[in-house]
Formats: sequence, structure tokens, C-alpha cells
Amino acid sequence: MSNTESTPVGELGYTEAAEELDSIIAELDRGVVDIDLLEDRLSRAVEIVEELDRRIRGARERVSAILPRLEQAAGSAESRPPEG
Repeated sequence: MSNTESTPVGELGYTEAAEELDSIIAELDRGVVDIDLLEDRLSRAVEIVEELDRRIRGARERVSAILPRLEQAAGSAESRPPEG
């Protein structure tokens, strides 16, 4: 068990969470998870997937909110006379 596996999922950085998820998937693929720990590992993987999905949706919403401002700024720049 790595240090991140004892950290609450919400406190992990995105990269840390993704790496831990990759590690869990690799363990499951290799069949090296002790049957007594299988439920815990699967539950942890689900928590990570849900958290990463939440972060991705949040980032998408924030970007969508910013895009109109960017488009407006680009339109303003196009309407200005060239400098020089």
C-alpha cells in the first residue's frame, strides 16, 4: 500500500488519484489482490473514478463559463485598428 492509498480521495491531486487508479487496475488485471482486500480495492477505485469525474465536470463547467469572455475579448481585439 502506497502513501496515497491512506489519503482521502478528495485530498489527492488529480495526477496522484489517476496513478493510484492505474495501480489498482493493474493489480486487478494481474490478479494479485488478496480476496479479503478485493472489496476495499474496488471501493477505493470507484471513489477515485467518481472524484475524477466530478473534477472533470467542474473544470468543463468553469471553462464553458470562461469561453464567452475569451470570445468577447477576441472580438474586441479584431475590431481595433492595427498598431504601428
